[in-house]
Amino acid sequence: MTIDQLRKAASARPFIPFTVSLGDGRRFLVGHPENIVIATEASRTFIVAESGEDYSIIDRLLVTSIDFKKRGSKIKSNVRSNGKHRA
Repeated sequence: MTIDQLRKAASARPFIPFTVSLGDGRRFLVGHPENIVIATEASRTFIVAESGEDYSIIDRLLVTSIDFKKRGSKIKSNVRSNGKHRA
């Protein structure tokens, strides 16, 4: 996965929500463009904002896929109702 592919997904207009999947099984829903930060000079890391003040700094080399939400379908979040990540 390249950082440019992530930038393209994050800056798409109209924005299409997507899920970033990692090799360890974690998944991060990016439901809005404000939920992902990729610094202009970044080549390997990006930030995904989660609920509240929680966030994750992710190495793009761990990303296995970007999955886009189809119109009218639901994406399951990796965050449980108690705020903990699913394993």
